[in-house]
Amino acid sequence: MNKIKLRKALQSFLIEDIGDQDITSESIFPEDQMGKGVFIAKEAGVLSGLAIIEETYRLLNLKMEVKLHYKDGEKVRPQAVIAEVYGPVRSILTGERVILNLLQRMSGIATMTNHCIEVLNDPSIRICDTRKTMPGIRMLDKYAVTSGGGKNHRNGLYDGVMIKDNHISYCGSITKAVDKAREAVGHMVKIEVETENREEVLEAVEAGADVIMFDNRSPEEVKEFAALVPEQIVTEASGGITIENLASYANTGVEYISLGALTHSVKALDISLQVKEGSKK
Repeated sequence: MNKIKLRKALQSFLIEDIGDQDITSESIFPEDQMGKGVFIAKEAGVLSGLAIIEETYRLLNLKMEVKLHYKDGEKVRPQAVIAEVYGPVRSILTGERVILNLLQRMSGIATMTNHCIEVLNDPSIRICDTRKTMPGIRMLDKYAVTSGGGKNHRNGLYDGVMIKDNHISYCGSITKAVDKAREAVGHMVKIEVETENREEVLEAVEAGADVIMFDNRSPEEVKEFAALVPEQIVTEASGGITIENLASYANTGVEYISLGALTHSVKALDISLQVKEGSKK
């Protein structure tokens, strides 16, 4: 995760939350009152975003000390102490909500990703995300997927060509769309084509697509279509795949399964901050 981008994002989040001041904490606690806080996992899961604790408190007050007990991607059990912080009470409390909102969401995404990998139970197929992320925090959502053992699809509209059904309809055919895209982009940019039937798969192969997606297809169709694609072309399945039917896509021969549910409807992992007054002990 890019630390410069992370700090810039956290600055924006803190400004949104604090405004001119944390009126509650600054009204109650003197500037020099010190305290300790511990971040605790309330349920089992996979952690992601621990750098947010360090970077947020560093932005708020250089006197803050942070000790992490886990790394991103590690599993925790209920009541596990994730991190300890020590410093001015004002700063501990002021950063609490921004930290927890992000840490809980990212750890929820990592946990869901890891669960999907376990449910699929096929190491030949990689689970990846989509662009169905929360606006403004895509970098964090996608990083969380990797913490859970998943892979990232394209980051945005700018880093990969993805020719979908509407592009094909407007252009007239898969072949025309691929030819125009290939002529416009450099050799470092891959071209993916979304397909829905055998004829479209064969046309995408003939057109020279780098990646072929099988959209909203059953496991049986995915297996059939994957067998039509040469080894040098990457295959992906997406659409209509849920945690309930994910296991049925094992051993279909596809290389990637992309799941929007990893990020668009994730359940946050329950994490809390418990504060203690005074010493570091």
